[in-house]
Amino acid sequence: MRFASLGSGSEGNALLISATSGITETTVMLDCGFGLREAESRLSHLHIDPKQLSGIIVTHEHQDHVGGVFRLARRHKIPVWMTHGTFESVRDDAAGVAVHICRDGEPVVIGDLEIQPYTVPHDAREPVQYTATDGIRKLGVLTDVGHSTPHLMKALGGCDALVLEFNHDTEMLSQSVYPPWLKARIGGQLGHLSNQQSADILQSVDRSRLKRLIAGHLSQKNNSPDKVRLAIDEVLGDSAVEVVIADQAAGFAWLESGA
Repeated sequence: MRFASLGSGSEGNALLISATSGITETTVMLDCGFGLREAESRLSHLHIDPKQLSGIIVTHEHQDHVGGVFRLARRHKIPVWMTHGTFESVRDDAAGVAVHICRDGEPVVIGDLEIQPYTVPHDAREPVQYTATDGIRKLGVLTDVGHSTPHLMKALGGCDALVLEFNHDTEMLSQSVYPPWLKARIGGQLGHLSNQQSADILQSVDRSRLKRLIAGHLSQKNNSPDKVRLAIDEVLGDSAVEVVIADQAAGFAWLESGA
């Protein structure tokens, strides 16, 4: 199993997950917050034709995650999975698309991949994040979440690779030019994870199989890669876990989920 990002941040998000079994390959997209042409261009950079996609899985209805989903799905006849709450928020945009409803605790099987939705606290209608497995390796994804819960910690235990939000540095956010309401929203219980919150999750989650950590959804105005690496180093130290920081402009190239 391998995975790659088209881009990660408040201007657009999309993650590819691919598994191979024999001569078949299954590739799904997790979210698409880019316009049609931009998404197709970024897919091309990762050597993926949109017609190769077996499905698009949506975390929640915010535009940086769902903004390009339906145009891409309609053009290339790609089925889409999302929660009922998310669907109710975007129903008017979904005409002509095969939408399947998923929910916490009920795995979605798409080709060689099993996708497990799990509920997270975020300011959306029915937000979920996902883990994925090909039966051998496990990839966990956690972004767009305001705080940790026992439920999400359990869902992410034992991952071989983990995409984890490091959205903002608390001090940078407090001193930013953002209006008070936006600072409160980002730093609130239904907003986004700070570097320290993410480090605390990383410290507590079962890392017994972890080989790769990808820091994602960094704020371009309220964080920096150096601050993120410092927070991660305080937890991982000299461990053999490979650390990658996702970029808004380019995401990250294909990575294997295991050793």
